[in-house]
Amino acid sequence: MEASIYDLIPREEYCPPKSKRYTSRFKDNVKEQHSTNRHDHKTMGQAKVPLNTTENYLKKHSKEPILPDRRQFEYPDAERKKPLVPAKVDQPLMGIKTTKNFITTNAVQNITSIPKKPEKIYVDTKKGDKNLLEPSGLEPVYLHRKDFGETPKYLVKRKEEMKRAQEEYDAYVAEHFRRGAMRCLTNEERQAILQGLKTNWEEIHEQYQGLSVVTDTAPKKNRKERMEAEMKQLERDIETIEKHRVIYIAN
Repeated sequence: MEASIYDLIPREEYCPPKSKRYTSRFKDNVKEQHSTNRHDHKTMGQAKVPLNTTENYLKKHSKEPILPDRRQFEYPDAERKKPLVPAKVDQPLMGIKTTKNFITTNAVQNITSIPKKPEKIYVDTKKGDKNLLEPSGLEPVYLHRKDFGETPKYLVKRKEEMKRAQEEYDAYVAEHFRRGAMRCLTNEERQAILQGLKTNWEEIHEQYQGLSVVTDTAPKKNRKERMEAEMKQLERDIETIEKHRVIYIAN
């Protein structure tokens, strides 16, 4: 480090100017919140407690708590309480007999009784405290809705569409009857067709039962598939005829 004789000359101490002090923009808000809801003597009390006047002197029993009127204690389930045990001097009634068959009566009551539905409850604490669900408002009660008991609009619309389609179909059938283009099958013809379909299904099913279990060739496989398709078609025809009581055929 190089030194110089000029370093021995005293120099004036330089003090740099201080920067502007920072002031928070929330200062006024903090002061206002700090002074809000503040009252004198709220925590430590007054420095000198004022004395009561001569008219407001301490009276006897004035600081005692006011208790409610005395009443007899009753348990919440007092109605379910069993009667007292009879005393030693109480004499029971003697000679009373009954013809009631308690076994039969209890059996009839249990058979004809309606099982009690469990009450809906909810638990709101970790200890399992139970409360009724219906008066709590957690379960919706549709009885109080404005449209309760009214038929939904989509059902009314669907009913009208079905009615209109049935009327169009009846008009179509009546028109063809008028022109003689179709006729209705009688009950005897319907039963004869149904019986014939069932007979054909039984014949094909009997042949199907006689097929070989192993379908190792193409003809065996084709015959099995053909017979299965015929039985399925017969089953669909039988179901259609049994489902519809009135059948129309075109001439």
